Amino acid sequence: MRHSVHTFDSNAELSVQLAARIAADLGDAIAQRGTATLAVSGGSTPRPLFEALSRQPLEWAQVVVTQVDERWVAEDHADSNARLIKHHLLQNAAREAGFVSMKVPVNSPFEAEAAASDKLAPFAGRIDVVVLGMGEDGHTASFFPGAESLARAMDPAGGELCVAVRPPAAPHDRMTLSLAALLRARHLYLHISGPAKLQVLARASEAGSAAELPIRAFLHSDAIELDIYHANRS
Repeated sequence: MRHSVHTFDSNAELSVQLAARIAADLGDAIAQRGTATLAVSGGSTPRPLFEALSRQPLEWAQVVVTQVDERWVAEDHADSNARLIKHHLLQNAAREAGFVSMKVPVNSPFEAEAAASDKLAPFAGRIDVVVLGMGEDGHTASFFPGAESLARAMDPAGGELCVAVRPPAAPHDRMTLSLAALLRARHLYLHISGPAKLQVLARASEAGSAAELPIRAFLHSDAIELDIYHANRS
């Protein structure tokens, strides 16, 4: 089990610190390989992070951004993670970054796995930075407990890049990067806020099923160190 926890009073304070760390990681990747890749999650928690990151001085034209997961809705839909990323991250200095969305013009994500994987081919190797979120049910990415295709999406030895899932309760079918792809990241961060999620994290740190609390797959993996950034309040 390889993870560390960094706690802040507020999500605003956390966002400034985590944005600087991510920018440093991306800058190192650019210095070493001439380009950098970043995969981010959706939801309300990362908005301040996206805005802080968007102002970081960086060779953003050398950065390509994608999504950890996406609800299968139009990119202008209010629930679209792509829309969130465009409105809050791909602004200011980060306006120069490239962006590859998961969405392809197919009605069902279950019919779009191959096309989405082809589209995200630049991320099939080791993504430089991945930023995960977590729900109070212990889901991360679109690894929802009880979801259709969960076992395939969470196969650590799986060869797939993108896997479609159907959550049992949350709205919209989803497309997600596979666990195997996420575990190949060079730097992996979990960004959460509030006491309830800290309690979930404590439960997940104990031995148990990753199908019950999917965040366990990262907390108990020896493949990569997970840096957890937690804010006491939003």
